[in-house]
Amino acid sequence: MSNKVKIKVISRNPEDYLRATKRDIHKIPRNYDPNLHPLEGPREYVRALNAVKLERVFAKPFIGNLDGHTDGVSTLAKHPSRLAVLASGAFDGEIRLWDLASRKCTRHFVAHEGWVRAISYVPNGQQFISVGDDKTIKTWKAEVKDESDEDPVNTLLSMSVVSGISHHRSKPIFATCGEHCQLWENTRSEPIKVFKWGVDSLHHVAFNQVESNLLASCASDRSVILYDFRESGPLRKVVMELRSNALSWNPMEAFIFTVANEDYNLYTFDVRKLKQPVNVHMDHTSAVIDVDYSPTGREFVSGSYDKTVRIFESLKGHSRDVYHTKRMQRLTSVKWSLDNKYILTGSDEMNIRMWKAKASEKLGILKPRERTALNYADALKDKFSGHPQVKRIARHRHVPKHIINAQKEIKTIKEKNKRKEANRRAHSKPGAVPFVVERKKHVVKEDE
Repeated sequence: MSNKVKIKVISRNPEDYLRATKRDIHKIPRNYDPNLHPLEGPREYVRALNAVKLERVFAKPFIGNLDGHTDGVSTLAKHPSRLAVLASGAFDGEIRLWDLASRKCTRHFVAHEGWVRAISYVPNGQQFISVGDDKTIKTWKAEVKDESDEDPVNTLLSMSVVSGISHHRSKPIFATCGEHCQLWENTRSEPIKVFKWGVDSLHHVAFNQVESNLLASCASDRSVILYDFRESGPLRKVVMELRSNALSWNPMEAFIFTVANEDYNLYTFDVRKLKQPVNVHMDHTSAVIDVDYSPTGREFVSGSYDKTVRIFESLKGHSRDVYHTKRMQRLTSVKWSLDNKYILTGSDEMNIRMWKAKASEKLGILKPRERTALNYADALKDKFSGHPQVKRIARHRHVPKHIINAQKEIKTIKEKNKRKEANRRAHSKPGAVPFVVERKKHVVKEDE
């Protein structure tokens, strides 16, 4: 019998010691034993501090602007499948289609008399529908091949002014809002269903993209109304202290939506429990006009009359970032691109602006080593995110002076109200002045 002899052979992977190019640095083998690296913690802290400083140095979110409108931009609409296509409507009735890659206008025409209130693409992306102050609902071809395609494919006449539109995700049905919430089909000249709930007017409507039978609207009586288009009437209504301007559904959680309110805040609600919001998002210093979720559902962007764009994490009450420029005036519309990389904003000084969703992110192709270094820096920032110095640098933002002054004023008012409530509680019978949680203060009532 022959004995099997085990022979140990040293084997090395050439990638561990060979250089990729002549100019590349030699790789050095490293022992990760913690006993050999007693100063690893302090060294990593310094690296985290440098990483967060560099993040603020490279934070240049503004990419460019699209100009061409001769009046303020009133609404924006994303193409459902093509990232580089955007439709915009203006206060003078003009609609423009843009190619975002080349930053050029591909088509423009006057669609309505008066405001273009809202634009919505059909799910296949071949057509889009616009509504305006002239009480018409017009369907247009997204791509024009000859002059006959310039005219609207279909025109529906509403009995009252239509102020918002939202298309169903898969069915050939769209909802409009005005005096009432109405459901339409392109093949019919009359609405197939009308929802009424004793409200003067509705100014925003949005279909849920997950639970696609649900839709919600914002009303002039400060309420947010939920509908199920399989039912004969509205489902539920929650009344806020001030009017809600816009609404956006979370694309990942069907039961969550966020409303942009006149009281400078945004409120995230769960449809299963409307008595109080899940979260109150503060930081704006004027009425919030529009809101839109990122495709991941983890963040949303808001635009306000205070001339700033803010990005919020959906679970946090304060904004992650704030964007502003000297020329940008009051925001009218905000959109988050479907690849989760860009933010588009329209404002009343006739410009559409493109921003990075992450202010310091490097655009373009990253080399493997560069990507590894950036991932390592992100890991360090997360590891030391609770450290006071790292937190201070990461949170620091330059904002215009009028924002700082408004923030000081709002803080003073809040402190005054808190002090007044504490004094009333201290000088009243026990239980006479109940303690109200911040989230419950802003909801007046809930109706079913």
